[in-house]
Amino acid sequence: MSGGPAVRVSIESQCERQVQEVSLDGLETYVPLLSMSQNLAKLAQWMDFDQSSDSEQDGPERESREPWSKPEPEEDEGAVKFQPSLWPWDSVRNNLRGALTEMCVLHDVLSVLKEKKYMALDPVSQDPSTPQVFQLISKKKSLATAAQLLLKGAEKLNKSLAENQEQRRQRDFNSELLRLRSQWKLRKVGDKILGDLSYRSAGSLFPHHGTFEVIKNTDLDLDKKVPDDYCPLSVQIPSDLEGSAYIKVSIQKQSPDIGDLGTVSLFRRQPKAKPGKTWHVKLEAAQNVLLCKEIFAQLSREAVQIKSQIPHIVVKNQIISQPFPGLQLSISLCHSTGEKRSQGASPEKSKPDDHLYVLEHNLHQLIREFHKQTLSSVVMPHPASAPFGHKRLRLAGPMAYDKAEISSLQQSEGLLEKIIKQAKHIFLRSRSIQLQLNIGVEQIRVVHRDGRVITLSHQEQELQDFLLSQMSQHQVHAVQQLAKVMGWHVLSFSNHVGLGPIESIGNASAITVTSPNGEYTISVRNGPESGCKVLVQFPRSQAKELPKSDVLQDARWTHLRGPYKEVHWSRMEGRNFVYKMELLMAALTPCP
Repeated sequence: MSGGPAVRVSIESQCERQVQEVSLDGLETYVPLLSMSQNLAKLAQWMDFDQSSDSEQDGPERESREPWSKPEPEEDEGAVKFQPSLWPWDSVRNNLRGALTEMCVLHDVLSVLKEKKYMALDPVSQDPSTPQVFQLISKKKSLATAAQLLLKGAEKLNKSLAENQEQRRQRDFNSELLRLRSQWKLRKVGDKILGDLSYRSAGSLFPHHGTFEVIKNTDLDLDKKVPDDYCPLSVQIPSDLEGSAYIKVSIQKQSPDIGDLGTVSLFRRQPKAKPGKTWHVKLEAAQNVLLCKEIFAQLSREAVQIKSQIPHIVVKNQIISQPFPGLQLSISLCHSTGEKRSQGASPEKSKPDDHLYVLEHNLHQLIREFHKQTLSSVVMPHPASAPFGHKRLRLAGPMAYDKAEISSLQQSEGLLEKIIKQAKHIFLRSRSIQLQLNIGVEQIRVVHRDGRVITLSHQEQELQDFLLSQMSQHQVHAVQQLAKVMGWHVLSFSNHVGLGPIESIGNASAITVTSPNGEYTISVRNGPESGCKVLVQFPRSQAKELPKSDVLQDARWTHLRGPYKEVHWSRMEGRNFVYKMELLMAALTPCP
């Protein structure tokens, strides 16, 4: 082999990579190969840049070592190294190296300035006598440029703010419309949103359409502050439903002239409406006006159709009825739109408010019951004949109602008849009420008809004793009123009698009345505890048990009254005290 030709052998690094991890199933994970930049960084870590390469002592050793070999550790690392300059041109070499570095930096800066992309040269003025006008012009241009930028930014901000406000207003309108839809019936007709104010869904048969329109409120100025009562939507209601209305019900004892009836004195002063009313207030007021008009229309219809002994009168917006002779029931529709009256109209005289709010409330309740009956009376259509099945279906033909029975079922009291009956009841009750009880927390105040006020404690016995005393006085007052009706004369009357037995509860009352011709006298004494005692005094001529007197021989003395005789009150006929007293007075009244 020594005599053979030389063979070149190339030595290369091992191609196999190091194994990083071996998993449990035997799969080997290798360490990835380094890239060129990573390999360069690895080699650079082995180089020692701190040690000088121009030392003469280290020169032979450095030539024999590889450039990437690590330096040997020194024996004494804590000792301070000091190597004097052994080469005479060392300082010159260092200065040349610093100059070369600065020239390289200058070259790089000039290269960047040449492109004028990242840096630019600006000459420095060395003359201090430069006029200030040019400085002011340059500053003005700079400020104008900055102001233009600020104006553009402000314009963009205002535009964005306006868009945000418009979007927020649109969202507010949608949310308000959702609230309106949750409370009122709405429908969309074309590009309009319409609502319903009527009570048709509740059973009303009033022909008024009651339609209102929902309008988006666009009167808001975006530059000004949004008011507190701003609403993004408004409603437009019919002109005949604007304002406020109510049904006035009053009872009067004197009927005015029919020619004086009208709408002049029917309106009461309404409070001024606020200009920024919200939609729910306007809709509720308009629906109330519609309901009042429906009530008055129903009453007017019944007033014309009902046949009574005293016909009902319908004049403009007022209905006149007479529940009793000399008594007048007035039902009026008062509708105020808030418009100013003409200046030539005479001012109204202040009159006491005789409006009966109870009857007005009852009218609203009755019309709602009428709506409910209308809904319950609606029957779905059924076939005229059906196959034999259920027993009720088989008996439907033979057991059906005839015309008379159906008409009797349909007969019911109307709205006007019911309210007239209630007015009669209120009038009769007001005539028999002598006192009023105001029940408080710890005491009871009693107000008499004449204005006297009595305060009672919380004890039940006090109230019971007081009512018994009032009952005894009431019977004596009834005798007084009955005497005026029967034509008898009142001789004496007292609520507090000082004679006779003393009452443990209150005082006894007494009255003495005489017949129209003066022959008979009735004396009544009534006490809360002793009860009622009635005495009748007859003429002396009718007293048979009286002995004849020798002194009174003249016939004229026979016209004097005799002694009193007690009446067995429990044996008298009659349902109550007044009926019994009326029979007694009628029996003692001489025939004309």
